[in-house]
Amino acid sequence: MIKVKALSYKAGGKKLLDNLSFDAGKGELLAILGANGAGKSTLMKLLCREIKPFSGKITINGKELDNYRLQDLAKTRAVLSQHNTISISFQVNELVLMGRYPHFQQKPTVGDFKIVQQVMEETGITHLASRDYNTLSGGEQQRVQLARVIAQIYDSPNACLFLDEPTNGLDLQYQQQIMVLARSLADRGYCVICILHDINFASRFADRIMMLKNGKKVAEGLPVEVINCENIHETFSIKVKLMECEGYTCPLVVPATILK
Repeated sequence: MIKVKALSYKAGGKKLLDNLSFDAGKGELLAILGANGAGKSTLMKLLCREIKPFSGKITINGKELDNYRLQDLAKTRAVLSQHNTISISFQVNELVLMGRYPHFQQKPTVGDFKIVQQVMEETGITHLASRDYNTLSGGEQQRVQLARVIAQIYDSPNACLFLDEPTNGLDLQYQQQIMVLARSLADRGYCVICILHDINFASRFADRIMMLKNGKKVAEGLPVEVINCENIHETFSIKVKLMECEGYTCPLVVPATILK
């Protein structure tokens, strides 16, 4: 569904992405790992068409990203950003309904309201429907935002979902809930690209993992192929230990040393 070919990006004379190529398919969750400054956020902005590449191209469903009309693009891909600050008061159900804006002209249809209700049930936020968004906890707000972007592409079977550090700042319970939802969306057939910092979450929930460093690809493949001490040290400049754990197909990663 998504093809990235020879993608490069420069800012201030510095190359933030360097000749990066990869694919992500329908029904697949691709996790992108890398230290701060690796180029992950730059890549996400390029995929979302927030910025334009210095060279290379991105295609979604065989069509170049630049050739999409904004409304058509909004029906083809949805984005969950790191920061979703809202200063105006909205009820949760109103905020989720915003995900349907690309699909209607003046007012939502019965079908739009049904999708909002369905998505709220699936994300476990129905009981929050009439709550003011700004009164919710960080984890609840993140689930509401995820419900909004799911509503945006709910009836688009060939759509893509981009998640930019969706577990950032959340406690373990909410991190788990968000990743379970991301996994279920991939299983439903969406193409999901997720930027993560937690290697263990990536290895547990992703179909494939791509590691970046200084805008270049360090490794890409199945979790069992890329999660090893050498790749992790190359990507994060830290030594780790790998621990086999019953029920997991990929070993757990724990730091072996603390860098000073």
